[in-house]
Amino acid sequence: MSGRGKPPEIAVALRYDGLGAPRVTATGRAELAQAIRRVADEHEIPLYENAELALALSHVELGEEIPEMLYRAVAEVIAFAYWLSGRMPTPEPQSTGSADTGEDSGAAR
Repeated sequence: MSGRGKPPEIAVALRYDGLGAPRVTATGRAELAQAIRRVADEHEIPLYENAELALALSHVELGEEIPEMLYRAVAEVIAFAYWLSGRMPTPEPQSTGSADTGEDSGAAR
């Protein structure tokens, strides 16, 4: 039997604008994690529960792109957010000169 208690609750917010990799926009534990989820709920931003992913993302500096090793897992989060909202991602433009502003993705916890 381990002396460890329940690990602290973690929440991470991501933003993906369709250009480059998604970026970490907020991270928090315990009360701050609850506040991140509350703001996501208020703005109808989907939540995706994955404690291991949230822990890994919590080590990324705010404003930084997620590491390449997490692309697939975060792509699942973004796909989940689109599915919940009934939308499909806008494909990246084929020519230069215009850019998609993109959408907020979900918050992992």
